[in-house]
Amino acid sequence: MSSGSFGFPIGENPLPEILMLLNYSTVRSCCKSGLIQCPGLSILSLAVTESFFINIMRMNINGRASGFNSPNRFEKLHLEPIEADVQHDDDTLVLPTTFYNDTSKSILARNDSPDLDFTYSINPYRGCEHGCIYCYARPSHEYLGFSAGLDFETRIMVKQDAPLLLEKELQKKNWQPQMVAFSGNTDCYQPVERKLQLTRKCLEVFLKYRNPVGLITKNALVTRDIDILQEMTRLNLVHVMLSITTLDADLARAMEPRTSSPMNRLATLEALSKNGIMAGVNVAPIIPGLTDEEIPNILRAAAEHGATSAGYILLRLPGPVEPLFLDWLNRKMPAKAGRIINRIKDTRKGEMSDSRFGMRMNGEGEIAMAIQTLFKLSAQKYNLAKRWSGLSTQHFRGESKSQMNMF
Repeated sequence: MSSGSFGFPIGENPLPEILMLLNYSTVRSCCKSGLIQCPGLSILSLAVTESFFINIMRMNINGRASGFNSPNRFEKLHLEPIEADVQHDDDTLVLPTTFYNDTSKSILARNDSPDLDFTYSINPYRGCEHGCIYCYARPSHEYLGFSAGLDFETRIMVKQDAPLLLEKELQKKNWQPQMVAFSGNTDCYQPVERKLQLTRKCLEVFLKYRNPVGLITKNALVTRDIDILQEMTRLNLVHVMLSITTLDADLARAMEPRTSSPMNRLATLEALSKNGIMAGVNVAPIIPGLTDEEIPNILRAAAEHGATSAGYILLRLPGPVEPLFLDWLNRKMPAKAGRIINRIKDTRKGEMSDSRFGMRMNGEGEIAMAIQTLFKLSAQKYNLAKRWSGLSTQHFRGESKSQMNMF
């Protein structure tokens, strides 16, 4: 793999060969300077040949949850194809994934949200091939000049220097050892991790410096790193959460097309538990009118497979996620769409989303309270209500100790 930008799409590569050799910032600079003629258009327009993406609008795309590219709020122009431009000779299309080199100079993201119990998170990838239609991280792709829709699932930025950047952060004299969320935005075990192993390499760095980590994923690939997780567990440095939205495999495949199946996630919980690794289940997001009735079954199944803790988050649809989710809902289950929409609004004071701290995670109103009560009672019934005591920072080894251990 070259040290510059790279692309290895799954399937046929739709990109012009020259763009494969440019890193993201170079391409975007060329666009804005006029070296590449696409005035006013986003990076999306650079990455097409013969209007490959432009002609996709609200269609079923194999292995993708989004049906279109939503407008980027930071771009002045957006291409909306007319009906005649959309191909109807095939109900489904295949859209490959392309990866770009992310040349970020730092790796730990800081937040001050009162809704979160961590300050720092790490994300080796921006964009996520899992493609969960409801993902709250989708809007972050717009800061890169991409769309929160199909781009989020098919244009992945890769931080190849993530392990090195992390080590530099943990070596700083002012670093205070604390739990780092892995990942706080996109899934650190998305499919490309099998090839690149950036998450595994970062875990090795966390273990080296004895800094605690809170892992959360929807992918069974986490079991590949059981050897490292066991070492971290002996020092109380890691806790793993598996997100399970539904036990319905067909629904999961439509809603979270490239994640591990629900049964494989349960098997992952069991594998982690049998190897002594502290693991829990995150019922997230709970979608009122669609998956809320599954709460007891999910918690029971998780407990039977070794989970020792549980949490939940109510569906959030910030910014462009709302139209993407509504389009998906009307394409995949039109008969149920109206009821689901009404139930969601019942938890958000008539709106589809609420960004207020203290409300965005759990909602409000009778339906939200009923969901909260059902979760609490079910968690108690299956012995998942106990809060874990936290991870250890007492074993942290700063720069001097790490260097001494080399001799």
